[in-house]
Amino acid sequence: MAEENSLKLFINKANEKWIIDRLRDEWIRNNNPFTRFYKSANMLWIIAPWKWDNKKLEKNSSRKVVCSVYHIDEEKFNKSEVEKFNFRDQFVDAYHVISKNTLDQVRKYTDKKIYSIPFWINPEIWYPIQNKDQLRKKYNIPIDSYLIGSFQRDTEGSDLKSPKLSKGPDRFIEIVKTLKEKSEKLHILLSGKRRQYVISKLLENDINFTYFEMVTNSQLNELYNCLDLYIVTSRVEGGPQAVFESALTKTPIISTNVGVAPEILSPNSLFDMNNFESAKPDVEYAFGRSNEFTMPNGFKSFNKMFNEVFGT
Repeated sequence: MAEENSLKLFINKANEKWIIDRLRDEWIRNNNPFTRFYKSANMLWIIAPWKWDNKKLEKNSSRKVVCSVYHIDEEKFNKSEVEKFNFRDQFVDAYHVISKNTLDQVRKYTDKKIYSIPFWINPEIWYPIQNKDQLRKKYNIPIDSYLIGSFQRDTEGSDLKSPKLSKGPDRFIEIVKTLKEKSEKLHILLSGKRRQYVISKLLENDINFTYFEMVTNSQLNELYNCLDLYIVTSRVEGGPQAVFESALTKTPIISTNVGVAPEILSPNSLFDMNNFESAKPDVEYAFGRSNEFTMPNGFKSFNKMFNEVFGT
């Protein structure tokens, strides 16, 4: 009887070689309860809602359902998207968001319980490395450059030309153009897919850059440790995980007030386009806050959420 009443959690896949897949794998390796078989699950975590067929919920409405929502881009949240959300909402028992900013967005569309829990971060992947000069030599980056990083996609997948405005790549270009006027040693370090918009604008404005399209987590950790500054310029965000990754690697970072940034970064590190020059990184503040969410401690709030929703 106890076995029948125990929580058996199934987590859907993104299958995009993206952060969600890594987080899912980390959960499976480090936590119970979990089942790899959807049919045997009595709780479903829709961690990747864009990959989930909502009709499956209607057919299996007896399961408890937790659905993650990372952000709502109001510019794209049209009538069709609202209808899709409302249909799924009938079967969702609770929502999970990773920032209080997103909680405020989701609250407009549902009266279900919403848990705001930032994702955990793995300190075995993200950590500081002392020898910056050696790392720059390894990646053929000028040692004396003022190196600014941006590791998130900036271009719409529909045409690989148009800027993904939610990520603020136009803002990023505006900022680095201003910084170029003040430093001839400015150099931009890019990583990740769909960087066509920023690359085209860097070339157009004769701004030096180095680009690594796809790297391993180990390499990305080293790239963070090469930087003098990481800049998040997004208009809308779920995380971004770059906030945690920068914080844990002790990479100086400034950010717009999006996603989890105000929960991890010092208020002095947040900016808008009218005051970005006055924003100041606070490495120790960010490092201290991010450490509250490192594994295994970062799993505790998720386990508590699942048990509350399941009713144990």
